[in-house]
Amino acid sequence: MSVKVGVRVRPFNSREKERESECIISMIQNQTKIKDELGQEKTFTFDHSFWSHDGFEATETGYLKAVDDRYADQQYVFNAVGKQILDNAWEGYHCCLFAYGQTGSGKSYSMVGYGVNKGIVPISCEEIFNRIKSNTDPDKSYEVQVSMLEIYNEKVQDLLVPAAKRPTHGLKVRESKVLGIFVEGLTKYPVQSYDEISKKMDEGYENRTIGSTLMNATSSRAHTIVTIECKQLTMIAGKKSEKLSMINLVDLAGSERAGSTGATGDRLKEGCNINKSLLVLGNVINALADKAMGKKKDVLPPYRDSALTRILQNALGGNSKTVMICALSPASINYEETLSTLRYADRAKKIQNKAVVNESEHDKMVRLLKEENVDLKRMIEELQKKLMGQGGVAQDGDKQAFMDLK
Repeated sequence: MSVKVGVRVRPFNSREKERESECIISMIQNQTKIKDELGQEKTFTFDHSFWSHDGFEATETGYLKAVDDRYADQQYVFNAVGKQILDNAWEGYHCCLFAYGQTGSGKSYSMVGYGVNKGIVPISCEEIFNRIKSNTDPDKSYEVQVSMLEIYNEKVQDLLVPAAKRPTHGLKVRESKVLGIFVEGLTKYPVQSYDEISKKMDEGYENRTIGSTLMNATSSRAHTIVTIECKQLTMIAGKKSEKLSMINLVDLAGSERAGSTGATGDRLKEGCNINKSLLVLGNVINALADKAMGKKKDVLPPYRDSALTRILQNALGGNSKTVMICALSPASINYEETLSTLRYADRAKKIQNKAVVNESEHDKMVRLLKEENVDLKRMIEELQKKLMGQGGVAQDGDKQAFMDLK
């Protein structure tokens, strides 16, 4: 199954307006075009192209709603991307959604949002508990846990632990046959309502490492990963059946150029580490894309070259249904960075994952037997129709096949 990819273009920011930038992005259905200074266009095709540059107005509450058919508001983006993630999770698949783009391109707005303009992460959390509340099966129950981490200067830190109590060297990324890739010592909090998970996420986002650059006053200086562990427990014939889904919601720090951001000192060091991990992510994506297209089959993706790609190993080429949303600046002054993002996304859509339902061997056997039973019933119905066809004479092979199925 291919990684699903969507791109979203935001309005001009104040810096772009002051420099009288021209809009170089256009979108028609799932096609996105970018225009260079000579007027020449490059066209890319993705699963989703979200136009959020103009065509909206603010309501009395501050929500940005569409005033024409083109504008994609927060709820529209969730319905197209976030809902798909939850549907897959409910079937028992591991899922991952990550946002990519240059600093200030609007990644955090799509993922987290602000005020009443909630992003994919909070809307998804609310929808999880809405689905749990709507359950009417007395034999089915749910357990939900949440964890949050950031990768800052290649160190993994728990965002739900106060900074003073965190290990200075960060947490270790481990691998086991039972758990797969995991972060050792990362805290998981059980939550039973949207209010509980919302408070935990607010706590984590307040603990993020942010800093000011010329391109973004509140630039994320670290990659942030929210993991929601959803377990479905069902009693079947007195035995407990279990499905587990890990939902990873990843807000990547923005790629940046030191000349554009004006970064110096710590900001410059942070930017170098951000770009290094994103470069490794790009190398992993390139290796997986080449493999999917039948090129360089023997080349191993460099997952171990950064903490980010190590943690995202399942999401890229592994057991996960993955969606990538790329945030675009519409401004001509950011042409090179925006073109780079589009090329990044174009490679990512070629990646093939191998997602499977996460269940016990007993549950898997029961499910496969049920599916086989459905297939046999369909085959019997088709043979019955064939044998009963008007004016037709059943062949001996058809009769024997019908008797064998009976």
